[in-house]
Amino acid sequence: MNRLVKFGFAVAALSVAVPSFAEAEIEEEEEGAVGWTPVAVGLASPVQLPWGSHKWDVFGLNLGLIWTDAPKMYGLDFTGIASASRDDLKGVKFSMLCNWNSANVYGLRATLGGNFCWGTEYGADIGLFAIRGPMWGFDVEFVGSYQDEFHGVQVAGLANVSKNLSYGGNLAIGCNWAPTMYGFDLAIFNYTRELHGCQLGIVNFATECPWGFQIGIINIIMDNSWKVLPIVNGFF
Repeated sequence: MNRLVKFGFAVAALSVAVPSFAEAEIEEEEEGAVGWTPVAVGLASPVQLPWGSHKWDVFGLNLGLIWTDAPKMYGLDFTGIASASRDDLKGVKFSMLCNWNSANVYGLRATLGGNFCWGTEYGADIGLFAIRGPMWGFDVEFVGSYQDEFHGVQVAGLANVSKNLSYGGNLAIGCNWAPTMYGFDLAIFNYTRELHGCQLGIVNFATECPWGFQIGIINIIMDNSWKVLPIVNGFF
């Protein structure tokens, strides 16, 4: 009898849970855009025209007083406080405090706060700081940036940090940091494990230097015969 009662409870639980899971799957499928609009204007998403424009792709102009949110944004996006795109951005995005992109970026983003991108970025960023995946282009951050890898030219007040590698030019008052570096670094302190290019700073550090050189007060290349040298160190 006890087993029969337990079995009955299990069947009842499944009868409630299965429809709930089905509804959840339907809701997930409905999270995409419901259509597109050439203009979106409003106070804070979803209080916009068209209503609920966080479900509409914007191919044109997106204006928001406080907060805007759209799946895809192709065109011009100007927002008072913060702006988000859950799919690709192709165009120009400006906000006072935050530009957030969950997918790829193709274009220009500018803010007095932070630029965030969780896809791949092609273009230019201007802001206080940036956190992103790989980037190809030009970047100016008044504090600094952190990315998976960087290809291009970046300028920072404090530090440029690449998780994997950097190709191009990195300029900072404080520090340039990348496990593998191809190009040119200029800062008070430059660090890389593998140097392919030039480091110019007060202190320069490289674990190995397949080709390149360092110019500074203290120059360190760990796999050289002379590991620490003033003025110039390198491998040619």
